[in-house]
Amino acid sequence: MKQVTLHIPDKNYPLFMEMAKSIKFIKKIDVEETVTSKQQILQDIKQAAEEVNLIKAVRLKGINAKDLLNEL
Repeated sequence: MKQVTLHIPDKNYPLFMEMAKSIKFIKKIDVEETVTSKQQILQDIKQAAEEVNLIKAVRLKGINAKDLLNEL
């Protein structure tokens, strides 16, 4: 048995799924939702800004640059 990964535009997804479900030899359809890279970057920036604000308000302890570089 073979497995295929397809990247379908959001606007075409419902039509594609309808067609795929109608094909008799397809045994299983797994749907994996992915966050677009732009959305992920914006979410990460928002989280980083919130952490910086918490550190400035002394509600979260920051780490020094040397420890940060050692983690990398």
